[in-house]
This record gives sequence, C-alpha cells and structure tokens, in this order.
Amino acid sequence: MIDIGANLSDKVFRKDLNDVLTRAKNAQVEQIILTGTDIEHSTLAFDIAQQHPGFLCSTAGVHPHLASTFDITTVHVLQEIAEHKLVVAVGETGLDFFRNLSPKKSQVYAFEAQLDLARNLNLPAFIHDRDTNGLLLEILHNYRDVPGVIHCFTGSTELMKEYLDLGFYIGITGWICDERRGTALRKSVRYIPDDKLLTETDAPYLIPRTIKPLPRSRRNEPSYLPYVLRELALTRNQSLEHITQITTRNAKQLFELD
Repeated sequence: MIDIGANLSDKVFRKDLNDVLTRAKNAQVEQIILTGTDIEHSTLAFDIAQQHPGFLCSTAGVHPHLASTFDITTVHVLQEIAEHKLVVAVGETGLDFFRNLSPKKSQVYAFEAQLDLARNLNLPAFIHDRDTNGLLLEILHNYRDVPGVIHCFTGSTELMKEYLDLGFYIGITGWICDERRGTALRKSVRYIPDDKLLTETDAPYLIPRTIKPLPRSRRNEPSYLPYVLRELALTRNQSLEHITQITTRNAKQLFELD
C-alpha cells in the first residue's frame, strides 16, 4: 500500500513520529508521501523524508487557504525544494471557496503559478478542490500537459468524470468510511477506472470511522490506510488484493516512485 498524502509534518506527530512510521510499516504501508502545505511545512516534510529515504518522500506547495501569502519569492523557494529527487509533486495547491480563507483572486494566482512550476519541473500536481463551481476544472483545461491527482475527492460523480476525462487520478481518503457523509462517494468510486485510483489518509485528518473502537484522540495516521482500501474493495466489488495492487501501481507510475 502507498499513502499518497499524509501531513506528517503537523505538530501532532512531533512527539511520536518514529512510532507512527513503525506502525505504518507493520500495517504493510510501503511508502508515504508527506504533504507540503506552505513553505515551512514543505521544507519540514522534505527534511523528514530525507531521514527515511525509500520509505518517505514529499510534495512542495502552498495550500489555497494560505494563497494570500503567495508571491514570486514563494515560487523561487518552492522550486528550490521541488528540484530535490525526494520531492515528487507540486502542491498541495488548488482552490477552496468553501472557507475562502484567502481571496479568490489570490487563490487563482497561486494555483496557476504552481501549475506552471509543475509543468516546468515535469512534476505532477497534488490538487485541492472544494466548492469551486467549475473554476478549478476550467483552469485545468489550460494545463492538460500537467498530470496530477485530485486529492481527497468528495465531489459529484459528474465532476469526477470530468477530471477523469482530463486524465487526472482520483485520491480517496477515509471520507469513504463515513456512514454519514460518504454515501455519495461510495457510489462515485465505482466509476473510477482501475488505472486512475489512488488512496491516502490525509493524516491527521479524516480518520476512517470504520475503525472499531475509534482511537480516543481521533488522530488519523498512515497505519489506518488499510481501512480505506477495505471500504474501496467492498464498494467496488473487488478483492482487497486487487485494490492494493492497482493503487500501489498507480502511485508508483504517477509519482515515479522507486
């Protein structure tokens, strides 16, 4: 199994990160991609990955919530980070009009600048999309040559199919394990082709609610990735072995993992 998105640079992991990684290995998680969400965490994610080559790698990007801080200097710093071999994607980038923690204009500027960076570095993009009313999709039509994944997809089946038509991979998290919010997603994932499916925890967020009993802390971590794969296997009427095989293969292909 490969976890394509875990925020292990988050402060909630600082005291026991080695234990978290050991549990992931024991759960048969082969590799983990650490998500960069701003300059600080992109740098920290890369630093952590350097300590565990072959098991960890990272991304470099600025989340849309922080797009108001994005400028030309940010681009240069991200490029310095992303030029390292252990950095396998640009992002987390995208648009988020649900919270609008940064102005829409700033989000679009930061998103397009990071797509340009991904194009220039020949890297895939790690993309966040929430309540963008088709604008993010419209922008991606101008970047058909940039591969990537729609991270933590929770949108409609129709939207998912449009991303698939553009060649994007679809990242599925523990949202699919939520009996309250995951109903629509469980229907949508049946339409994802085998060669476009990816899995992630988005740790420490979105802990699978199928874990019984749920940990008291409610902190998600990569060792819980099997719960996502099991729900996918059940929903798609495929074996767990098959889901594990295709998602591992897809991650290695998109991110060019060793």
